[in-house]
Amino acid sequence: MTFNYLSKHRSVLIYGASLAALLFLMKWLEWHFIIVNYAFELYAGFIAVIFTGLGIWLALKLSKPKTTIVTVEKELLISSDTFILNEAALTETGLSRRELEVLQLMAGGLSNQEIAEKLFVSLNTIKTHSSNVFEKLEVQRRTQAVEKAKRLSLIP
Repeated sequence: MTFNYLSKHRSVLIYGASLAALLFLMKWLEWHFIIVNYAFELYAGFIAVIFTGLGIWLALKLSKPKTTIVTVEKELLISSDTFILNEAALTETGLSRRELEVLQLMAGGLSNQEIAEKLFVSLNTIKTHSSNVFEKLEVQRRTQAVEKAKRLSLIP
C-alpha cells in the first residue's frame, strides 16, 4: 500500500522535496551574504553585548555595600533586690498582669513558643498578648517594648 501511494504521488513528492531544498539553499545564501557583508558589524555588536553584560555585572558587584555584622555581648549586673515596680506607669499603660508576665519573659529573650510552653498556653494566646503589649506601649517590635518597659520601670 505504501509503495502504491509513493508511485501515485511521485511527482508531487519530488516537487515538494526540490522546493524544500531550494528554500534551504536560499536561506543559507542569505545568511552567508549577511555574515560575509556585515561581519565587522556582527563582531562589533557581539563585543558590545559582552561588554554591556560585563559592565552591568561589575556595577552590581561594586554597588553592593559591604556590611559587617558585629555582635557585642555585654554582661549586665542588675540586682533584682533594688527593683521596684512602677505601679503608676503600669496603670497608665493599662497592661494586665499576664501581659506584664509575657513582657518579662520577652525581656528574658524567650521566643513566643518558649513563652507559651512556660505559661502553659497556646502560641496564639501569646501572640495576642504580645500584640496587646505592643499596642499599649505604642511600639512596633519586641526590643522597643523591652526598652520602653525598662524606662518605665515595669521590668527589671
